[in-house]
Order: sequence, then structure tokens, then C-alpha cells
Amino acid sequence: MQVKKTHDLKKTDKKTLAHWYHLMVLGRMLDERAPNYLKQALGWSYHAPYAGHDAIQLAIGQVFDHKTDHLFPYYRDMMTALSAGLTPEEIILNGLSKATDLASGGRHMSNHFAKPAWNIHNVSSCTGNHTLHAVGVGRAMKTYKHKGVAFSSQGESSVSEGYVYEAINGASREKLPVVFVFQDNGYGISVPKSDQTANEICAENFRGFKNLQIIICDGKDVFDSMNAMITAREHALKNSEPVIVHAMCVRIGNHSNSDKHEWYRDEKEIADAKAQDPLPKYKAELLKSKIFTEKELTKIEEEAKALMLEGHTKAMKAPAPTADSIFDFVVPEAHVPQKYVDGTHDYDGEPMKFIDSLNGTLKAEFRHNPDTYIWGQDVANKEKGGIFNVTKGMQQEFGKHRVFNGPIAEDFILGTANGMVRFDEKIRVVVEGAEFADYFWPAMEQMVETSHDYWRSNGAFSPNMVIRLASGGYIGGGLYHSQNIEGTLTTLPGIRVVVPAFADDAAGLLRTAMRSRGCTVYLEPKTLYNAKHAMTPVPEDFEVPFGKARLRRQGEHLSIITYGNTVHFSLEAAEVLAKEGIEVEVLDLRSLNPLDYDAIKATVTKTHRALIVHEDKIFGGFGGELVGVINETCFEELDAPVRRVGSTFTPVGFNRILERATLPDMQKILVAARELATY
Repeated sequence: MQVKKTHDLKKTDKKTLAHWYHLMVLGRMLDERAPNYLKQALGWSYHAPYAGHDAIQLAIGQVFDHKTDHLFPYYRDMMTALSAGLTPEEIILNGLSKATDLASGGRHMSNHFAKPAWNIHNVSSCTGNHTLHAVGVGRAMKTYKHKGVAFSSQGESSVSEGYVYEAINGASREKLPVVFVFQDNGYGISVPKSDQTANEICAENFRGFKNLQIIICDGKDVFDSMNAMITAREHALKNSEPVIVHAMCVRIGNHSNSDKHEWYRDEKEIADAKAQDPLPKYKAELLKSKIFTEKELTKIEEEAKALMLEGHTKAMKAPAPTADSIFDFVVPEAHVPQKYVDGTHDYDGEPMKFIDSLNGTLKAEFRHNPDTYIWGQDVANKEKGGIFNVTKGMQQEFGKHRVFNGPIAEDFILGTANGMVRFDEKIRVVVEGAEFADYFWPAMEQMVETSHDYWRSNGAFSPNMVIRLASGGYIGGGLYHSQNIEGTLTTLPGIRVVVPAFADDAAGLLRTAMRSRGCTVYLEPKTLYNAKHAMTPVPEDFEVPFGKARLRRQGEHLSIITYGNTVHFSLEAAEVLAKEGIEVEVLDLRSLNPLDYDAIKATVTKTHRALIVHEDKIFGGFGGELVGVINETCFEELDAPVRRVGSTFTPVGFNRILERATLPDMQKILVAARELATY
């Protein structure tokens, strides 16, 4: 791509040149001072020096407009953050992990700079994953006709990550205003880039992508970097399409303060790297041109040093985070139902199928909030609305800009949702995270990312999304169509996990999830979609609060605590046991995280016997957590050990004989309940 030569020594005014030199000197002072804080045990226990990346990082920050753009820096982007507007105090607050650190209040690693008020985002340590978030923001910009650009910055080695390819593929397909900056210093920690890609310049890997421009620049040269970034931003804005800026840099020092580059670089290579230092090169240019005198540059250096020391003094006085603050900002606040306070009543009306309840609620909520979107694999193609037609008719009513298909790339589906909701708090996104819950594993990196976004940003960013997943077996689906994954998901603080078993709860939990802040994983037992026993009347505006279980059957001899598909087996078993004189109480949890501890305690205290029933494997399943809760809070109430019924510790086979042998059913519940009742 042709780069516009808008800046060189002659075309750039003296004030601007001086400002750039001031930033470069100030940044280098901070970069070199950071390890001293570690030596004094004051902080900055992680620091990745940027020396050698000075020019491209200066350019990124100068071209970025915090009023219109969004910036996703990576852990080496100290100069980028400073150039974009962070003060020395704000940089040092991050390095010292102070409570007033703008990025995270000391919760995230040092060297992860952010300023949420200026759309400089807090990104995780999982390198390159923020490319997806930048694409999501770019999608929102295009959707809302916003004139801005999303910048994503990273090292060249993280381009090897699959989600980077997904991000660039998606941005080019959708023609989104995203600028991807690859800062190429030749190494991924100690791994040379020749071990990363066959192309010496990894941007060349994307040369065949349509609607994508590529600029290769000297990231050590201020003017070449500035021209490249200005050209990239202007093109992305004008044409609404992505641009890759591949900046050739050099890493002068160690990868980080835990690395020794002498172990894998010889003396000559290290000396060559130092010889390419952008800062003395820029200074020499300014002096050689006679635009500045040595005295003028010395004055700029002294002013920069004074600013750094002032920032140090202020940051040292700032408070450290308190120990009890770890419980702040774990999960964003949920919507609180007003009319249906507990969601436990039965209602008159025509029974509705589980699947129709979901479809109707999605449509109702899309009408309620015009800033709601849904995408996923196969969710909207003519008359088809997903594998099970849950989204049938939605694209026809709400249009392709709100209901559309995503590529078969689960990381992309979830990661861009995380990005789009960053653009505006009012946006709500529902995604089908995968066609079946079993296929969700490729998105787990983004799931983990999403789970701690709110906590990691100290409450600055709430990932307002609902992740729908068709879960469970009993359909003869075998591997990848029959598994349950809640045992894994509930280990992640920061997300909610719900599993409805009846049509009314399906509607009520979905409505509450879509009106809440934060992320809710919504597991849909797919065998219940059209099941007659899951049908109930559904009030038009029904809501179910999170963390509120529902007592499905009263009993006095034994409590079955369950959720999802096994609620129905448990109710059937309870009817059989009643004829034998054993009255079973059935508690439907509905919400796994948050969990209704009070309801669990109440039913165990009442019957003094507890049987945990769920579809997932017993070993490592969510039932183990329930057993722990009961033992810790109700041990003295128990007249028998807590028992569990669930799947065997095997995958689910495709042959129906194998499936039946694996999954729990009414007969297996009956056997366990009889043994427990007579213990």
C-alpha cells in the first residue's frame, strides 16, 4: 500500500518535533527506571522494555484519537500509552500496582496500561487475543456509523495465534475500520521468528486476504512510522476496511525482567541491536538539521526528568489496594425482577414448548432493546434459525445487521461479542457460542478472558452478553453432541451459569440474562426443546431472578437436588417412590452460579437426606460442589451420607445402548433413592 509522506524533518513544525522528542526521552527514562522499582521491592515485578520500538509506539499514540478511537495496547506498549496521553504518574501507578492505577487498581500485571475514560483498553496477558476485541469494536463503529478506528497492537510472534487469524479474516470479510499493528523485534521471548512463520515478515501471511491493506514500515524511524500510521488510520476511516502495519523494530534488551537474552543472543547481535536505537538516531537528526541546538534538547531532557520525578513522588504516596477489595467487581449487577420476584409461581394459560418460549423471549427482548444483537454459527439463513431453529424468524423481523451468521470460529464469535459491547454500555449481545456445547472448547480462552474482564478492569468494563449453548444428551448424538460442560464453567468466577428445565424458566432466565450487566452462560438442555413434559404456560413478561431455586415437589423423607434434564427424571422417580411410601422433595436449582444456598439448606434440614442428581459425570461434576456445600452447612442435619447420581466417567457413545449405559435415568435415580431412604 502506498504511504503518504506527510511527515519528515522539513514538513514537521518545530513544536511538534520537540513534543515527540519530549515523549521519547520521557518514555525511555520510565522504561529504564522500571527495573529499579523491582530491585527496591517496590513493584514493577513484570516489565517488558520497549527500547527499540520507540518510533512506532510514538506514532501509534500520536495518531490515536481518544475522543473517537479505541486502542488495545499490549504489554510492551509503554511508549504507546505515554504518547496516547497517559501521564508519568499514571504509568508508574500501574508499575507499582497501586489502588489508583487506572488500568486495574493493582489487580492486573504491571505493564498492562489502560485508561478506560479515553478508550485505552485493559487487555489480558494472553497475547494477541485483544485483536478479536478490536474487531468487535470495529463492528460496532460500522453498525452505529461512528467515525473512528480500533487500534490493536502486538508483537510479531503472537500473530501465530489462531484467534489473530480469525480476527483479521473477520475484519476483512466485514470490512471493518481496524488497524492491526505488528511490532516485529524478531523474537517471541527467546524464540526467533523463523520458528514462528515461513515468511520473514508475518504480515505477508495475510497478503491474499480481500479488503485488507498491508503497510511495512521502519518501526525504528519516527517519520516512517508516523507516515505509516497516519496513512493506515486515514484508509481505515475512509474505506472502512482493515489495515496491517508491520513495523520492523529491534529489541535492545531482555524480553522482560525475568529473561536473560545473553542465553540466546551473542555479543555481536546485542551490539547491533543497541546500534539501531531509535532515540539517539532521532536526536542526531534534530541536531544535524540545525532545527535544535544541544542546549534546547538538553532543556527538554531536564523537563522530562522533572516530570518523571514528580510522577514518581505522587505515585509513591498513592494507596495500595486493600485485601478485602478482592471481592469487589467480581460479577456485574444483575437485573432484578420487579413483578415476578421469585419466579416460582404457576400460571394459567396454554402450555408452550421450551423452544417456542426461547424464540418468543428473544424476539420480545429484541423489541424491548433495539441495541441487542445475536450471531453465531448457522443462526440466520433464510427460513433456518440455528441447528434447532431457536432463532427462527429473527433475521426476517430484525434485519441482517442485528441477526447474522458468524464463521465457524468459536473464539471469533465470543471474542467479537466482548469487543462490541465495549463500544457502548447500552449494547447487549447474545451469541450461540457453538452449535453444541461440546464445540465450545475452542472459545474457552475467550470465555476465561470474559470471566475476569470486570474484575481485572476494577469495574471499568462489564461484558454485557449472553452465551447460549445447546447442552446435554439423550438425542443419540454421541461425542460432540451429548456432553455437559457446566462442571468446567462454574469454576470461573465472574460469570453466571443457568440451566432451565421448563418453558417458563427458559423464558424467565433468558429475559433476566438479557437485561443484566455482565456475562451469563445459558445452557439449554436440547432434548427439552420439544419435550411435552417441559411445556408450561409462560407469562408474556416472565422473569426469573438469578440464584433462586424452585421447589418442584414437596416431600419429607428425602431431598433430590437437581437441574436441567434430570429434573424430569427426578420428578418421575418421586412419583414412583411416593407409591412406596417415600415422599421425595425435588429442588430444581435453575441457577448454578449464583447458587441458592438457602434453598439447599432448607430442603436438607427438612428431610435430612440429600441425593444430588445431574446429567454430567459424577467424577469432577458440579454435584461434588453441592456435596461440599451440604457437608459444610448441613452436616449435623444429615441422617445419611450425601449420594450422587450422574453419568459414568466416560464419554457418551453414539449407539443408543452405550448412551443409556452412560447417562442417568429414572431407574438409576430410583435405585439410589431407595438405598438412601433406608440407610
